[in-house]
Amino acid sequence: MLTADYDRLGLRAGDRLLDLGCGFGRHAYEALRRGARVVACDMAVPELEQTVATMTAMQVAGEAPPSVLASAVCGDATRLPFADASFDRVIASEVMEHVPDDAAALEELTRVLRPGGTMAVTIPAWLGERVCWAITDDYHAPVVEGGHLRIYTADEMRRKMRAAGLEPGGSHRSHALHTPYWWLRCAVGPTNDTHLLVRAYTRVLEWDITSGSPVTRVPERLLNPLIGKSLVVYATRPVRSLARA
Repeated sequence: MLTADYDRLGLRAGDRLLDLGCGFGRHAYEALRRGARVVACDMAVPELEQTVATMTAMQVAGEAPPSVLASAVCGDATRLPFADASFDRVIASEVMEHVPDDAAALEELTRVLRPGGTMAVTIPAWLGERVCWAITDDYHAPVVEGGHLRIYTADEMRRKMRAAGLEPGGSHRSHALHTPYWWLRCAVGPTNDTHLLVRAYTRVLEWDITSGSPVTRVPERLLNPLIGKSLVVYATRPVRSLARA
């Protein structure tokens, strides 16, 4: 289930891509399939280990070019262990809402992105997130350790990108079917996985992911602009920033 659009990102075979906050690697896997040189970065070691194992298995199985480099690095978004201008493309998916100093993280992402390179930052969209926070405090920080620290508007994210030296571009929303799911989860208790309605909705989402049926995909595309769970904002590091690289 991808949130970023690789065509909008401009990813091409041979590009070096940083997947920050990779989790279990969903964006890294697709980039590898497309022939990108992928660096998956996260602070959670178990997730990184599984991501590396899966990327290796993909190459062995012929699902990705065997000659393309893929690696994982444990790192902090505000102190990335990479040289300036190291990457052609960057994805930071559902990361910024967890980082106390999001401005510092955006500055670091800008630093490691080459001038002319593009970045996709995905965050929870304002409406869906606002409703979740209104329903229960058990969904976000400080009650939830490591939980969401803030709610972004699209304009706020663009302002922060500009302050970091980026030129914001287009945006879109994704995963509308997941928004009511999280409203339901918040209503019955965010950790209540056994509730009958939660279990039923989970099966619907799993079926949607595996089947790609128009029964769910068409309504989701129509609803995305209204209640998409994730907002994706694309940005470019200006070529004029070469002197700062």
